[in-house]
Amino acid sequence: MDSKMVSVRINGSEYSVPSGATILDACKRAGISVPTLCFLQDVAKNASCGVCLVEVKGAKSLVRSCTACVRDGIEIITNSARIRDARKTNVELLLANHPKECLSCVRNQNCELQEIAAELGVMHDRFVQTKKKMEWDTTSLSLVRDPNKCILCGRCIAVCGTVQTVHAISLSNRGIKTRVSTYMEKGLGNVACTNCGQCALVCPTAAIVERDDTDEVFEELLNPDKVVVVQTAPAIRVGIGEAMGMAPGSLVTGQMVAGLRRLGFKKVFDTQFTADLTIVEEAHELVQRLTNKGALPMITSCSPGWTKFAEHFFPDALAHLSTCKSPQQMFGALAKTYYAAKLNIDPRKMVVVSVMPCTAKKYEARRPEMMSAFEHWKEKRAWSADDAFYDVDYVLTTRELSRMFKESGIQFASLPAEEFDHPLGESTGAAVIFGATGGVMEAALRTAYEVVTGKTLTDINFVALRGMDGIKEAEVDLNGKKLKVAVAHTLGNARKLMEQIERGESPYAFIEVMTCPGGCLGGGGQPIPTTWEIRKKRAESLYAEDLGKTIRKSHENPQIIALYKESLKTPLGDLSHHPLHTSYQKRGLFVWKTNGHRKKEPVSTK
Repeated sequence: MDSKMVSVRINGSEYSVPSGATILDACKRAGISVPTLCFLQDVAKNASCGVCLVEVKGAKSLVRSCTACVRDGIEIITNSARIRDARKTNVELLLANHPKECLSCVRNQNCELQEIAAELGVMHDRFVQTKKKMEWDTTSLSLVRDPNKCILCGRCIAVCGTVQTVHAISLSNRGIKTRVSTYMEKGLGNVACTNCGQCALVCPTAAIVERDDTDEVFEELLNPDKVVVVQTAPAIRVGIGEAMGMAPGSLVTGQMVAGLRRLGFKKVFDTQFTADLTIVEEAHELVQRLTNKGALPMITSCSPGWTKFAEHFFPDALAHLSTCKSPQQMFGALAKTYYAAKLNIDPRKMVVVSVMPCTAKKYEARRPEMMSAFEHWKEKRAWSADDAFYDVDYVLTTRELSRMFKESGIQFASLPAEEFDHPLGESTGAAVIFGATGGVMEAALRTAYEVVTGKTLTDINFVALRGMDGIKEAEVDLNGKKLKVAVAHTLGNARKLMEQIERGESPYAFIEVMTCPGGCLGGGGQPIPTTWEIRKKRAESLYAEDLGKTIRKSHENPQIIALYKESLKTPLGDLSHHPLHTSYQKRGLFVWKTNGHRKKEPVSTK
């Protein structure tokens, strides 16, 4: 946007706005509301819905304000009978082919199409349905697509292609047969989709939603023969309050714990416990690679959308990924081995439920590598394949948990604050900030510095790694050896760093990658809407909780120290390898990759 200011007239009043601004942006700056549907700030402006129409003096027809730019002296009208009639007609045309099942829709009362229709006073069906009913896409372990609810706004395509550079979905066919689809109609589960769920987060309707596991979890909670425990990710404590009607960024750790107990979970644990464990293992792994000339830069592996992205698009660089499992999967393995043995519980009767901000965690929990607890027990107890179980049984998103609270009549805002159960519920400030971009790197450096130097790190706040810049970097002095580290959030930014590695030009020793904008706090399973302003408020709350913690370094967590003493013995040791570490696979799915000439060429990752 140009820094030069121009004069515009909107609804008869004069305003000064930057040259090059869109009419929509100019109206917002003037405090004038113009409805939008396909437009989404920093993501999509396809001008396909026709809801943001305005009048411009001298123009032959109504103008789409999300793409048209202002000029000096332009005269704009945002509210007239002609405009209202056109907006209303365009929404009525969308509704003609939209299912009339709002009351049973998962996005009821949180649907932009529903909201726009109400705002514009749409009361009747004036147009007949012209599209045939289409089948759902249920191939993905994380997401479900209902093409009948799609309004062809293009937001999902934009976020998948532009922000994430995955291009798992696109428009197919023409005219009345146009639809959002995957390559060769194979479905999300059979293409190079990373399961990140950003498509669901930006969808204005319920055309793409998370796969719902709430009924199954309710059933498990009512089963007297099962011991159902739950773990909650750091970002949930700054998301669930928002989903329950509280202000964005509300820090509700204690109320969340209380609510989960009232749902019937036997134990309420904290994924931050294994976030601390991840840091201890990961920091030692970094030191080992530095000492033994291992593959550098080492890249974090906590984000399952990112690791699947690497498997698809950078299969020859998988040696750079840390072998550490994500905190979710470390927790599941420990719950069904260490904790089950401690309480003499049959792990086959234990149900581990995760509450995550991330739809990709649903996929991660069903990776075949994530059955280490079963592998641990089967030889000791002569179990067969019929006894097999995953380390994590169910993954709920923030949105799913909010629906369970509401369905159970839990008055969330009035709940008293309660504490997590022990031993898998104790964590440090370092684990809290896992939920924000840069947090994993900052937590790792707090531990790695002391592991390498043997000295106490006095200033543990790595401020350079905080904030919402797409790629951030810092330099750390470890006993005279200076290491450059980098942080990236969104897969588009991760691609830039990976292409550096491919070219042999990466200056970094350690890289953190988070799949979603802002990190986990902006995950695909978080409350809708999730804007940059909301992401920043959630991040502020996480850093505030870190600051308030008595212990802020992962390796100082007393329960982690006890875990090593009682069971794991040493980081990266024989006893920690099986439950805490994993490997990755080169995926041979056909994908599209953009070459240097910006032409799409089919390439195989085989």
